[in-house]
Amino acid sequence: MKRSSRARIAATATVSVLSVALITGCGGGSDAPDNTDTSTGSDKPASSPTTAAKTLSAAELEKLLLTQGDIKGYKVDSGDDTLPKSTSQVKVDKAECAPLAHAMAALAPGDTDSNASNSLTEETAADAASKAPEDITEEDFESAFKVNVTFVGLSSYEGDGAQNAVKAVSDGVKACSGGFLITAEGEKQKITKVSPGKASGSGDESVAFSVDSDMDGEGTGTLNTEVVRVGNTVSTYYTVDFGTLASGGKAAEVPAAMIDAQVAKLK
Repeated sequence: MKRSSRARIAATATVSVLSVALITGCGGGSDAPDNTDTSTGSDKPASSPTTAAKTLSAAELEKLLLTQGDIKGYKVDSGDDTLPKSTSQVKVDKAECAPLAHAMAALAPGDTDSNASNSLTEETAADAASKAPEDITEEDFESAFKVNVTFVGLSSYEGDGAQNAVKAVSDGVKACSGGFLITAEGEKQKITKVSPGKASGSGDESVAFSVDSDMDGEGTGTLNTEVVRVGNTVSTYYTVDFGTLASGGKAAEVPAAMIDAQVAKLK
């Protein structure tokens, strides 16, 4: 998908529709972020969930997702029409990289069927999506890209499953540093590099990473993900700045306020 067509889609469709294109490899170039370091976990010691902790169902997790009004400046969307429904829809060429790909798709990074997800879109003044195609200007194209979207996933586990899920992500960051291939919705996304990121330190433990993705022959785009555990529940955050992907600027960080708000609902 070339840059001109990406701009047209951004101006005429909702951000939620664009999310599928992103997950399957369409986007723009960007430079690597400067917020990464060698730490993949929080400074807090990992604590074990209590044995009495209840494993939450998908329906219960849905109720714990951030909703409209929980965080100022963002519009909440269910993501039902754009995000993969199960891990079987997101395949990788290296098994050890699956937890990373799943976290990027708002799916459970560990072994559980208890999963829920949504997306939060930064509110902007752009209104191109409400215009008829013939009325859209080049300025509308550019404005439509100036939006930040975070895909949030929640998953719940039995026993030490949540800890194992976070460890699988941490291990995957190391094992997949040279990249891997994602196949979703019949399209392929080539990850050329995986780097550890600076985790927020939220919850009982957290891991952050960034990926460099080949953007269909138009350079690479860098995208950031964070995984946070609270007891036996794991939350994932995958943030995309469409303006960055269009213009080649610095990759967006996962909003700290969003992590704080979601973690607060899980405690």
